[in-house]
Amino acid sequence: MMKALVTGGAGFIGSNLVEAIVDKYEVTVLDNFHTGSMSNLDLIRKDVTVIKGSCNDCLAFNLSPDVIYHLGIPSSSPMYKSNPLLVGEAINGMIAIMELAKRSGTRKVVFASSSSLYNGIPTPHKEDASILVTDYYTEARLGIERVAELYNKLYGINYAALRFFSVYGPHERAKASYANMITQFLWTMQAGNAPVIYGDGTQTRDFTFVRDVTEAMVMAAWRGTGVFNVGTGKSYSFNHVVDLLNEKLGTNWKPEYKENPIRNYVKDTQADTSKMKALGFEAKWSLEEGIEETMKHG
Repeated sequence: MMKALVTGGAGFIGSNLVEAIVDKYEVTVLDNFHTGSMSNLDLIRKDVTVIKGSCNDCLAFNLSPDVIYHLGIPSSSPMYKSNPLLVGEAINGMIAIMELAKRSGTRKVVFASSSSLYNGIPTPHKEDASILVTDYYTEARLGIERVAELYNKLYGINYAALRFFSVYGPHERAKASYANMITQFLWTMQAGNAPVIYGDGTQTRDFTFVRDVTEAMVMAAWRGTGVFNVGTGKSYSFNHVVDLLNEKLGTNWKPEYKENPIRNYVKDTQADTSKMKALGFEAKWSLEEGIEETMKHG
């Protein structure tokens, strides 16, 4: 059986990915548990090896993966705003991962980039867009994409940089305030409180259910090299999400609107999905279906 390393494998997307591949690979999870939780692996923990540590130290472990899924990257813009040194940590972590891939003869490195790179660029967002300078987080993600491209040119290491669009779904509890807005609205409303929206609620996101994202990651390990959007190609407003949640919960919460304090706020996202479609991937979960599945898991 082939070996897969999943960095950040106890986190939100990582644990969903591990569940999707545990029958196909001998899986090792490497996680520092900053926003991850061992409980996310409860269903399959006996079938995976879990190492507590940073991806920056991956070369110190006895690892020789055939495929690397690199999700162990600080994953939210506010993290970088409070600690700009995370930009260097993210880039150094990517270098360590590519060095491990070079040493191990890894056939593919699949890693998480972000739709936040398209901040300030009109929708629909295409992979060949000229990325603007907006914040620390996007500089980190653009940096790791360039590191991957460099290792591909120098050493022939295949990679897929997947620009995720607003991922939501089960296993977000450990992310707390860094969770997707759909999930944060859901938790707030379930707790008997009105959801808080910064701005007027007309901002839109290409909300992508996590199981579509894991399917894209599995496929990307075998097809294509380069940068790819992973989204649905459809966008919905925050106000629409609250309406849907009210419908599913049988409630009638009105959002509490507050002034948006964030500079360079991302107003709208919508993926151009043609590159991933050419590889054979298309998102299957509708927003309604994804919300219903998320509700089942709390």
